[in-house]
Amino acid sequence: MSSTNDKIIRAALRNVLDKDQEKYRSENGHPAEIFEELGVRHGTARIDMAVINGVMHGYEIKSDCDTLDRLPEQMNEFNDVFDKLTLVVGKRHLYDAIYIVPDWWGIILAKIDANQEIFFQTIREADVNQSQVGVSIARLLWKEEALQILEEQNKAQGVRSKPREFIYQRLSNVLDVNTLKEKVRDALLISRGAWRSDVPLMLNGDL
Repeated sequence: MSSTNDKIIRAALRNVLDKDQEKYRSENGHPAEIFEELGVRHGTARIDMAVINGVMHGYEIKSDCDTLDRLPEQMNEFNDVFDKLTLVVGKRHLYDAIYIVPDWWGIILAKIDANQEIFFQTIREADVNQSQVGVSIARLLWKEEALQILEEQNKAQGVRSKPREFIYQRLSNVLDVNTLKEKVRDALLISRGAWRSDVPLMLNGDL
């Protein structure tokens, strides 16, 4: 086998990220989780893996067996939400992908060695995203979580019975982006910490 596929890259990547997060927990004493198929914009787009610790780092996989057709659309959704983003790509798509994703995206090349095992080569490290959008980050919260934060800020008046989008808009207006990101990370790590992180987590805002 010389071509990569999503399944084998995903398993190898999960193994690497699990080790990284164990190290992060032991060294920093802070919680960290990995969520697979994390939904953004109420699940209309899903990132293959998201590491939630001191930052939100998304990893999108494009194996040799995939196409890059959906990448530009996915990229636009992910850019609004994550602190950092990394594309994990098969050799077939490497050069095309470099011209599609922004310079601040990390790129990791996934290849198969002589033992038919996946190994990763970092082409470039992910940089910090400078163009996150507050309301898009707020949409990672469930409706009740967002409303609770507004209650804590004494800013829930007038939106308690409104559709969720009104609540997210209010929240993004009330909190600066850094505070909002902290609240979202806490919700993912604490409120849902008992969830199995290898189960797809679809956030649709009404649950």
